[in-house]
Amino acid sequence: MSIGLGDHCAIACAEAFRADGKRMVSPMAPLPKLGARLAKATFAPDIVLTDGVATIVDLDGKPEGWMPFSRVFDTLWNGQRHVMMGASQLDRYGNQNISALGDWNQPKVQLLGVRGSPGNTICHPTSYFIGKHSARVFVEAVDMVCGLGTNRGAYELRRVVTNLGVFDFLAPDGGMRLIALHPGVERESVSAATG
Repeated sequence: MSIGLGDHCAIACAEAFRADGKRMVSPMAPLPKLGARLAKATFAPDIVLTDGVATIVDLDGKPEGWMPFSRVFDTLWNGQRHVMMGASQLDRYGNQNISALGDWNQPKVQLLGVRGSPGNTICHPTSYFIGKHSARVFVEAVDMVCGLGTNRGAYELRRVVTNLGVFDFLAPDGGMRLIALHPGVERESVSAATG
């Protein structure tokens, strides 16, 4: 059996949850969900899996319990959650945009809105999964800051997993740095796909 790109991405997502102990993890897409389940089944048995909102789930994704939103927010505000979100735009410091593309006064595209991004990035560890690494996503500056980056006081930005590789925010200036390429990916491909 060969290991494909999706497998490598799921493993990289799992690694993002390695240091979480008994934290609640909230993966917001299918591959991060696989990664969280892999982490719990192997090296992080104490993490608490959620469906991304307020339902506690088991390794198969079946509901085990429910958390009223007041308890979810208590968990968030106390740093006991690790969320893995997406981004429409992400800059080198991890400032995230999921709200609008273009000038704020007259955006070209209206997206989701800021949702929980501000609270996520100032209260607990945050990681990102970007399914298609491109210069449209990895930009010099985001059009609107929804989630805070390391240069704006983010609590802890841990990882960015893309279809090309894995990044962290441990560059000397708090910027994003490449820590692993997926098999078959050249460094030049990452540079060409990054704004």
